[in-house]
Amino acid sequence: MIDSQQASAALADIDDMVRRVRQSRIYDLASQLMVMWGVLVFAGYLVTWFVPRYAVIGWIAVYVIGIGGWGAFSAINRPKSGVRSFDLKLLYALAMIIIFGVFLCIFAQFGPRQLSTFWPIYFMLFYSIAGLWFGYAFIVIGFAVSALTVVGYFYAGNAFDLWMAFVNGGGLILGGLWMRRS
Repeated sequence: MIDSQQASAALADIDDMVRRVRQSRIYDLASQLMVMWGVLVFAGYLVTWFVPRYAVIGWIAVYVIGIGGWGAFSAINRPKSGVRSFDLKLLYALAMIIIFGVFLCIFAQFGPRQLSTFWPIYFMLFYSIAGLWFGYAFIVIGFAVSALTVVGYFYAGNAFDLWMAFVNGGGLILGGLWMRRS
């Protein structure tokens, strides 16, 4: 027989284990998606750096491939993980985030450099917010990429898009690999 204190301690241990397994599963799924997005974002900034006249086409391709890859990733991993990482509600939320960002960019009349600064900081805001529910790694990644983006905006000069390839794309890749270890 166990007393109520031992039962409470055992339940607390079980709750802690469930929390850690849940966070581990979230980090595993998120890390794979972050690496995928990191590679795509890195490529998008390289297109912007090397062939700026194709930047718009390059970024549209990044988003189309990324969202399609996210959907495919979810379909492939759902049977083994039991977690759906992409659904229609998420697609709607992503569309609302992007549409709001586009309207903000239009009304603010951002130039190319401001656009290359706005979008990573804007998306990192949502990473940081997700960290409030899913773990501190999201917050750290969001703040680090945002801070380095601001540094690059002021100090990277003409190499800003190249800087952003490493900061935003590389930051997502490194963040995803770090989450995989956590």
